[in-house]
Amino acid sequence: MLSKPFGKPIRVWVGLGFPRQLNTVVDAYQFAQEWCGNSPEQKAAVRACKAALTGGVDAETARGVFVAFARKKDILMEDIAMPVMTAGPRAHHA
Repeated sequence: MLSKPFGKPIRVWVGLGFPRQLNTVVDAYQFAQEWCGNSPEQKAAVRACKAALTGGVDAETARGVFVAFARKKDILMEDIAMPVMTAGPRAHHA
């Protein structure tokens, strides 16, 4: 099995709120296989990752299915856009 990297890693919460980063299809496949449960979303994530590993679908398709599973289980660490800090003129107080 060739490990196919994602264009952008998936970050999920595990255990007692510890973050875990999944960088490849193999990472996501192993995570979905080990997840406690048997939901349709989990099964779809496993199937999609397995298909990506055998060349049936591309890594980004598997990533999308896995993200849907993680979001449904409320373990996905959503990317939060941080405001851009700009260095503007500062007021000087006398």
